[in-house]
Amino acid sequence: MATIRSREDQDGITIGWQAQIKRKGFPLQIKTFRTKAEATHWATVTESEMMRGIFIQRSESEQTTVHDLLSRYAREILPTLKGGHKELSRIRVLQNGLGQYSLAALNSSMIAKYRDKRLSTMSEKTGRLVGTQTVKHELGLLQRALKMAVMEWGIALPNGIPTAMVKKPPLPAARTRRLIDNEESRLLDACADAQTPWLLPVVIFAIETAMRAGEILETWKYIKDTEGGKVKTKTSNGLQWSDVDLNKRTAHLPMTKNGEARTVPLSSRAVEVLRHLPRNLDGRVFGTTYEGLHQSYARACKRADIEDLRFHDLRHEATSRFFEKGLREMQVAAITGHKTLQMLKRYTHLKAEDLAKLLG
Repeated sequence: MATIRSREDQDGITIGWQAQIKRKGFPLQIKTFRTKAEATHWATVTESEMMRGIFIQRSESEQTTVHDLLSRYAREILPTLKGGHKELSRIRVLQNGLGQYSLAALNSSMIAKYRDKRLSTMSEKTGRLVGTQTVKHELGLLQRALKMAVMEWGIALPNGIPTAMVKKPPLPAARTRRLIDNEESRLLDACADAQTPWLLPVVIFAIETAMRAGEILETWKYIKDTEGGKVKTKTSNGLQWSDVDLNKRTAHLPMTKNGEARTVPLSSRAVEVLRHLPRNLDGRVFGTTYEGLHQSYARACKRADIEDLRFHDLRHEATSRFFEKGLREMQVAAITGHKTLQMLKRYTHLKAEDLAKLLG
């Protein structure tokens, strides 16, 4: 049975009402309210939940804000994830938008309003509206943190996991950019004329293997630390000679973007590229970084008069060519490292004229 007591200040004036519930099998529940009616209502509802077996301990979720939760997630979980540092900027955005709310108060309506506000915000980095992919990543991060709170940290959420009830913004149309007409020969000629000797072999190797830039080359990135300062951090070591077997025609990648190792088979053209490379003392196959190569690649595209061809589009090109050679979905996935066929589909754009040849 609940006990309702008034709370007085030093002058004996009632300043609030405290409700206390003692019930066998449940932790002691104490909460203070401004009016007696509010205290009585809370006690009635709480006792009803206990009797029906649906009571949820709310004290920790009421005392923990979204800001606190995300800070703990950044401190304890992100360091264990490959590329976890990339989530720090998303955590700061989420903390600015939702950080003041307690986990107990957080609901789907608040998150939907956050989603809509973000989609109408101009990005300081690009000068354009924040993209749907960006917002979807932010909501996904929040959902993972809330799940961690429930499953691992013992924080009960009275409203469940509200992000699961919010409609995610639709993804933008996947890029379909491939090399067309004589663009490949023009691109390779321009790469051959580049001042950096690494440009041509890197581009050919990317087209032949569908490997990501961070899997081929050492990659660095400037990120903000918890105090807002910029720190240069290595995000990839790039391909190492110790992981290449020219006799077996394979390149082993011990750690990839999706957190799993994979071994990439090498075409005869890719092997030929590697055989003509000098050996670096640091063990890297390509003795440069993606940051160092980026401008050279952009200049080569400009010299070749090729527009809107990103380095990552070479992965799209290679993946599509694997299908055009007759490889099946699982065979291609084993080479590219895509975890699901849906993800693989986004990187695959087959040419209609090649499909027509298969029809006879």
